[in-house]
Amino acid sequence: MNLELNALINGELINNGDWLEIISPINNKPYGRVPALKEKEINEAFKWARQSQKEWSNLTLFERISYLQKWAKLLESHKTELAKIMAHEIGKSLKDGQVEVERSIEYIDYTIEEAKRVFPETLTGDGWNIKNKLGIFSRVPKGVILAISPFNYPVNLSIAKIVPSLVVGNTVVFKPATNGSLTGLYMAKLAFEVGFPKGVFNVVTGRGRDIGDLLVLNPEIDVISFTGSVAVGNHIRKLGHGKYLVLELGGKDPALVLKDADLTKAVKEIVAGAYAYSGQRCTAVKRVLVDETIADELVKLLKIEVSKLEAGSPLDNKAIIPVIDLKAADFVQGLIDDALVKKATLILGNQRKDNLISATLIDHVTSEMRLAWEEPFGPVLPIIRCKNVEEMITLANKSNFKLQACIFTKDINAALNIANELETGTVNINGRTQRGPDSFPFFGINDSGQGVQGIRETINSVTRFKGLVINY
Repeated sequence: MNLELNALINGELINNGDWLEIISPINNKPYGRVPALKEKEINEAFKWARQSQKEWSNLTLFERISYLQKWAKLLESHKTELAKIMAHEIGKSLKDGQVEVERSIEYIDYTIEEAKRVFPETLTGDGWNIKNKLGIFSRVPKGVILAISPFNYPVNLSIAKIVPSLVVGNTVVFKPATNGSLTGLYMAKLAFEVGFPKGVFNVVTGRGRDIGDLLVLNPEIDVISFTGSVAVGNHIRKLGHGKYLVLELGGKDPALVLKDADLTKAVKEIVAGAYAYSGQRCTAVKRVLVDETIADELVKLLKIEVSKLEAGSPLDNKAIIPVIDLKAADFVQGLIDDALVKKATLILGNQRKDNLISATLIDHVTSEMRLAWEEPFGPVLPIIRCKNVEEMITLANKSNFKLQACIFTKDINAALNIANELETGTVNINGRTQRGPDSFPFFGINDSGQGVQGIRETINSVTRFKGLVINY
């Protein structure tokens, strides 16, 4: 199949005659192509976004909501097509693709309800012994939002940036990841069918080396919301100086398994957290820090469960699917090879065909190995044996990635004390690291990100206070 889709700029589906091929991770062959836009088209998208913003924000909330509800209905009726595109474009199983679309529709519904409850705050001067003053402080849109999404959740993590921005009156220029561009442009095609006012929602595609800096440096931008790699995120930090930034970057999320943990539950949660979508998630469990007295039993149970994970095509809904491309597979393989050369123990896996790597479990990983610190974004889980809880906390905190962690123990007091010591965004107790529910705040620090996401939090990040003081 050769799927060809156009960009969306100022209410028109366009291309410039230059195309970017999208390579499928299933067979490493072209699946489709998207416009490789240049400076002219990028600047046009931002120009129209700025020019249409005031008129869009002047619509009533319910008028803006009506467009988003129509878009949600089209996403629902086309979820099978979207899941198929995701399967070919990013290697996500057909089942998981449909679940992602359904989750995104729920996200839209919840965002709409949350937007209805963004009420002005009213204050009087009485608290300062000042009479005859009434302050009304409302949240107003910041203006033009640049939304850049990753490949791994091309519908959900796009919707999470776009919909909260639009519902409160901002306009959006959306740039999907290269693998994810066909999904993004299919969503744009559906938005075109809805008939959003011209310039309100624009979707651009192209080679990152050609348009990345052009996007970030455009003077019309008020907010940049980016999800992706640490390297690109840190580059945006430098270029985006003066703009409001929301960055969701990498993770090396640890699972701390204490000696009193319910191992059956811990194993179930760790396997689901580590290997879903072949570990290509920032919130995947990427290392297990386990008390050495129970490590043998934990590894035995993990081996049983991991061995059940079949590798194959996302079109067959296999649990382990090809990672996004050969370069990513080479990186994961390099981490595995480094650990084994340095005397780690291979428990299971390490079988590879092109960019399909079997579910891999490695024991006796030490701090001298790259796998202890670097984010694989693949189906490999290192086991690090620790003498005590203090060593677990030290190893967990030593990482530059500080997104999430999880603790498995029957002692809630111990869990709360350890959680207090962990330097990370969020700590999960007796459950895997994960994004969600989407109504929860989501954030990381250091190399894991900047700013806060979540439905209410995203609405806050794309709006600002505006005050009106009445003297009477």
